[in-house]
Amino acid sequence: MNKQRPVYLDLQQIQFPATAIASILHRVSGVILFVSIAVLLWLLATSLGSAQGFASVSEIMNSPIAKFVVWGILTALAYHFCGGIRHLLMDLGHFEGSMESGNNSARAAMAITVVLSVIAGIWLW
Repeated sequence: MNKQRPVYLDLQQIQFPATAIASILHRVSGVILFVSIAVLLWLLATSLGSAQGFASVSEIMNSPIAKFVVWGILTALAYHFCGGIRHLLMDLGHFEGSMESGNNSARAAMAITVVLSVIAGIWLW
């Protein structure tokens, strides 16, 4: 009897193409945005509740840790936006010619995200 046994794949040795990395990062950035919405809505509700709430949120947002968290949220938003535009363009028929065009569009989305992330960091600090 010839049984097909599962093959052990060492994920650290597999080299993913840029399109696979872009897809994984797009999903991760979506999860980050989903979780961050709750935190941001809580901060908004607290700041709009009273003058004391606004002062406490303002104090929280002046800390370096809060600025780093907001920078991370803005970076996730930038990547998710760039990845979404990339997927929209792919749905419209662009980047379908070859694997190379898909890799190039994924690299472009990542590069634009790096630029937007640096701009967000400068804006926050």
